[in-house]
Amino acid sequence: MSSHEARLDALRKELARRDLDGFVIPISDEHMSEYVGAYAQRLQWLTGFNGSAGTAVVLANGTAGKGAVIFVDGRYTLQVRDQVDGAQWDYASVPETSPVKWLGEHAPEGARIGFDPWLHSRAWADALETALAKRGAAAVAVESNPVDAVWQDHPAPSLAPALPHADDLAGQSSAEKRAAVAQWLAQEHCDAVVIPALDSIAWLLNIRGSDVDRTPVALSFVIAHADGTADLFIPPEKVTADLTAHLGNAVRTAPVSQFVPALQALTGKRVAVDPDHAVAAIFTTLDSAGAAVIAAPDPCILPKAVKNAAEQAGHRAAQARDGAAVSRFLHWLSRAAPQGAVDELSAAARLQAFREETGSLRDLSFDTISGSGANGAIVHYRVSAETNRPLEPNSVYLVDSGGQYPDGTTDITRTVWIGPDAAPAEVKDRFTRVLKGHIALARAVFPKGTNGSQLDTLARQFLWQAGLDYAHGTGHGVGSFLSVHEGPQRISKAGGNQELLPGMIVSNEPGYYKTGAYGIRIENLVLVERREIAGAEGEWLGFETLTHVPIDRALIDTALLDAGERAWLDAYHAGIVERIGPQLDGEARRWLEAACAPLPA
Repeated sequence: MSSHEARLDALRKELARRDLDGFVIPISDEHMSEYVGAYAQRLQWLTGFNGSAGTAVVLANGTAGKGAVIFVDGRYTLQVRDQVDGAQWDYASVPETSPVKWLGEHAPEGARIGFDPWLHSRAWADALETALAKRGAAAVAVESNPVDAVWQDHPAPSLAPALPHADDLAGQSSAEKRAAVAQWLAQEHCDAVVIPALDSIAWLLNIRGSDVDRTPVALSFVIAHADGTADLFIPPEKVTADLTAHLGNAVRTAPVSQFVPALQALTGKRVAVDPDHAVAAIFTTLDSAGAAVIAAPDPCILPKAVKNAAEQAGHRAAQARDGAAVSRFLHWLSRAAPQGAVDELSAAARLQAFREETGSLRDLSFDTISGSGANGAIVHYRVSAETNRPLEPNSVYLVDSGGQYPDGTTDITRTVWIGPDAAPAEVKDRFTRVLKGHIALARAVFPKGTNGSQLDTLARQFLWQAGLDYAHGTGHGVGSFLSVHEGPQRISKAGGNQELLPGMIVSNEPGYYKTGAYGIRIENLVLVERREIAGAEGEWLGFETLTHVPIDRALIDTALLDAGERAWLDAYHAGIVERIGPQLDGEARRWLEAACAPLPA
């Protein structure tokens, strides 16, 4: 019996002991985080799947096929089959189905299906209850997670210290931000707001941490009050003298164990909670205490997304630093890869080393996607010793990476042709169609009030003309030394209804993926900015491109580019030489100048 098969068997025995007929295991934590700490990686421990989004449903043996199903979206269709044993697990695709829909169709009649109310939203729990009721089954909120009961070497949550984030980098003091939240509470006629989202807490209090890999946040909860004060619930081990001085007298600290009692003490108060960012247990606790719960958006999310002048300046500085590091890497790759001495792991390690040499890197912003050949076709591929491939001659290499710096968070994808021969016509065609879509979005001018879903087709149009597409969004928001995936803005076919506002940072990353062959993606970060247009009526916006790294000319079919697209690319590359060139010297500087030379006529 394999280790993961044994873990599945142990979980089923634990469910039987608790009189449960099934259990739902998401990738989530008490804060509804996208990326979670090691202690919350229950799905990976149980199944072996290490993607950033997915859910499993485990039923008793002999029910509904294998009785164990793992649900992933299109980004992970290939990866889940590589990592999760198909003899033990069925695979399900989201959004074609979902754990709730599947349970509504397959849960045994009268079954008791458990879920952890600290890992799911209230809407999800309500939907599960409704779906199960149709089969005479019941949703059971467990008091403790049964996966934790059988996870023998379960790591504890991090106790690393929380760190002050300087006001000059934040561009605004915590007191000013808390005053704005207090004003919002007054407008909403509320006494307090519960803030469980870790990046919102980090933004509101100007603190950072190291409790979640790749995201500089500190595990904690906040209740902010209408008088501008706040209660921070955080392990005492994480509170230093510097942090106490930074927080000041208006922010009280208490152990996390006091969070639930503090919710229970809000009896009779009007309490705002964001249903999209707070788990079901928070709502249940407040309801039981007799608080008047007001469903409202987290008041930190929108101001956090709209970067102020200091954050914009910091991001530009981080991008210039990061662009030089990535350019040095691409220069190194151009010499080392043709010699056959580079594989996916060594390339990712060398890229990280170039970033570390800046002296400012605090962490990567996510695990580097280093995909050679067929592995590049796995959208969110994560290289391991088992999957590691060499960068073979005459192949496509995709590298998606980013860094966490005190002044900004970066995210960039470049696709490179590993010679020595010329790239095949099909590869150049697909790459150029992706490039044309990237340029179309970068050049977009749009009226105030436009949302991301209204711009998404700009990036896909040239692929669509050839009957091609990609199964992911075109753009996501990015934080300021915070999460590399930040809402509420995004550019996507589905959703993306948030109006794009000046100061928002979003990615521009169309792609194309040929299963079993190669992947292509070109990603820059862009800043929404106002555009002055002579004679324009109303307010108009566009994008400032923030990322400055060469795009591989060896993959471009110049015959497919029109004059405007050629002009954009030549100007983009000229700007790279201007911004990044002074940071390079010798062979690297000469390589950069050649890589950024104007396209041939």
